[in-house]
Amino acid sequence: MMQLFKPMLAKAARLPADQENYSYEIKWDGIRAIAYLEKKQLKLFSRNQLDITAQYPELQQLALKHQQNSLILDGEIITFNAQGQPSFELLQKRMNLSSAKSIQQICQTVPVTYIIFDLLANDGRLLLEERYTERRAKLEKLRLSGLHWQTPAYQAGTGITMLKATKSLGLEGIIAKRLNSPYLPGKRSGDWLKIKHIAQQELVIGGWVEGQGKRTGTIGALLVGYYDPAPARNRQLNYAGKVGSGFSEDTLAMLKQTFRSLQRSTSPFAGPTPAGAIFIEPNLVGQFEFTEWTGNNTLRHPVFKGLRPDKDPRTVVREPAPT
Repeated sequence: MMQLFKPMLAKAARLPADQENYSYEIKWDGIRAIAYLEKKQLKLFSRNQLDITAQYPELQQLALKHQQNSLILDGEIITFNAQGQPSFELLQKRMNLSSAKSIQQICQTVPVTYIIFDLLANDGRLLLEERYTERRAKLEKLRLSGLHWQTPAYQAGTGITMLKATKSLGLEGIIAKRLNSPYLPGKRSGDWLKIKHIAQQELVIGGWVEGQGKRTGTIGALLVGYYDPAPARNRQLNYAGKVGSGFSEDTLAMLKQTFRSLQRSTSPFAGPTPAGAIFIEPNLVGQFEFTEWTGNNTLRHPVFKGLRPDKDPRTVVREPAPT
């Protein structure tokens, strides 16, 4: 097995002043995955280095088609909806499956595509210290394109055109990558910038409150939080508010079932929480959209987008505002 790497991460930002020094790619709404191709086999590992190979069997064809190469790739696993847009909601149907039979069945109705955008190693040679443009050139020479994988083009020069285009298409945003940047595994670097159209935040789920009216007997809202960024021994889980929107009936039922085995008697949060809160172990990460942070450091108008089993809750911190 090859050496495992964590993916390089981007900082939230606005378009850089020196746009000509960056390339621009679409920001895909999916699961980040490092792919290891060797001896006709493919292994996939998530951002927190969980082996997710078995969940996406259709991607094995990538290794079979390029069996002459030993590669380490960086990319995003996504699903497309009927309108041809990436759909994280659809991807949720794939992320939490463990039964081989269920996985094989859903491959037919909810297929995935692996969007490849970086090359970390080629035939045993690490490329981490090479410039982004050099890695990209080597990646494009491989011509990695198939039914379930693509290597989309990037745009050099200015990012404003792509930013406007992604907004009109209802996409999440763009990624700006400095042309001379090396690949820094596991690091969130200013060499890579994420420019989003909608504010998003990963948050730890630490509890819930009962619903009322139509939601009587089920979850009314999730209680969410984030950790202090400092690597202190006793890091606090800061309360970031309640989230009561974005749930289907199936999602509410799934969450309530999941929470049963995680229930605890004390709050995992630092500071006050709503009356009647039911607390759980802070083991789950969710993805949320919102309009802004309030002066009390809670989310305004948050919406639940889905669980993120590929994320380690201990790494969840409040993302800084774009600069």
